Order: sequence, then C-alpha cells, then structure tokens
Amino acid sequence: MTAYALAHLHNPNPHPEVIEYIERIQATLDPYDGTFLVHGATVDVKEGTWPGTVVIISFPDLERANAWYESPAYREILHLRTDNIDGSTILVDGVAPGYDPGHTAEALRALAAQAAE
Repeated sequence: MTAYALAHLHNPNPHPEVIEYIERIQATLDPYDGTFLVHGATVDVKEGTWPGTVVIISFPDLERANAWYESPAYREILHLRTDNIDGSTILVDGVAPGYDPGHTAEALRALAAQAAE
C-alpha cells in the first residue's frame, strides 16, 4: 500500500543550508523509490490556518518510507532543514485500492452504538 511522508513547513526560507538540503534530498529518496508529489507549492487555504507550505513524498509502502527517514544518508542532511525551518513531519499509510469511506462510517457507527450501551 502506498505510504506518504508529509511535512508542514511553517517558515520556509531560502537559507543556504536549506538549498543544500534540497539539492541533496533526491539522492536519499532514490534507493527507497520515494517520489515528490508536492514540493514548494503555494497553499490555497480553505479551512483554518496553514502558515507556510507542504511537502508530500510517496513511497511504495510504509516500510520503505521509514527506512528512508532513518537512513544514514537522510539523517546526514536532515539538520540542514530542521535547523532552519520549523515544521512537523509524519509518515502515514494511504488507503487500499477501492477504499470505501462508507465502510469506515459503518464501523464507526457500530463502535458508537457499543459505547452507548
């Protein structure tokens, strides 16, 4: 199942170390089949607030996403970003092909009914 690395970067800026990080990150992703889906895009906020920007990287599975994040190559450059940009990063599984949110609603309705008993 496809997994994603998602970073919400609050104060992106063109600091020289950030530029070096951007220059070097693709080489850390390649061994894990990581692919940028969103990078440096303008955010069109529809609800709430969202200071900064978002980065989304896809991986074939959560195992490879974790292996990339913990890899020596990525750990070597990570500080170039985190020393200069505040933000949050998560790794998360996507949904399976054919996902139906109605099934999730059904399961949640059953849990709510049990809790009410």
